[in-house]
Amino acid sequence: MAPTTVDLWFDPICPWTWLTSRWLTEVERIRDVQVNWHVMSLPILNEGRLDQVPERFREMMGPKGWRPVRVLSAVADRHGNAAVGRLYTAMGTRQHLNGEDVTPDFIAGSLKDADLPADLAAVADTTTYDEAVRASHQRAQEAFGQETGTPVLAVTGADGGPVVFNGPVLTPAPTGEEAGRLWDAAVLLAAAPGFYEIRRARPDGPDLG
Repeated sequence: MAPTTVDLWFDPICPWTWLTSRWLTEVERIRDVQVNWHVMSLPILNEGRLDQVPERFREMMGPKGWRPVRVLSAVADRHGNAAVGRLYTAMGTRQHLNGEDVTPDFIAGSLKDADLPADLAAVADTTTYDEAVRASHQRAQEAFGQETGTPVLAVTGADGGPVVFNGPVLTPAPTGEEAGRLWDAAVLLAAAPGFYEIRRARPDGPDLG
C-alpha cells in the first residue's frame, strides 16, 4: 500500500514553520507517511504592506528572503521532492539552529550539506525561478481558500479529498510517539466534515531546541 501523502507549503525563513516541518519529518519516520514539499513566500505575502511588518523582520521580506525559495524551486525542478526536503533541512539547521544569516555563503553551504550541485546557488539572486515561486505560493492560497501565511498543510479528508490547514503551529517540535499521536489527531480532525478551527495563545517565541 502506498504511504499517506501530506503536502506542506513552507517558507524556509519562518522559524515556526521549521518546527512544523521537523514534526512532519519525525512523522515520516514512525508512520507510513510521505511529505510533499512546496515553497511559499513571506516576501510575496507581504508585498505592498511592509509598513505592517515588524521592523526586525523587514530585511527578510526583500531580496534576502527570496534567495532560499528560488534555490528550493530550482531543486524541485531539477532534482525532485526528496532533494527539496534535504535542502530545507540543511537550510533550517544553519539558520534556525546555528543562527547563520541568509548570505551567498549560507546558500552554498546548504547545498553542500544536502549533497546537491553547487551551481544551483546561481539562481539565488536572479529572477529565473520567481514565476515558479509565485505559482507555488498561489497554489497554497487557493488550497486554503483565502490569504494565509506559512505553513499550509493539506491532509486527506473523509471524502478522499484534501483538507487544508494553516498550521499546525507548535513548539517545541514533538518527537517519537508524541509526534505520531499529533499526526493521528490531525488526520482525525481532517476527517470531521464540520471541523473548522481551534486556537490557543502562543508563547513569546519558538523553542528551536
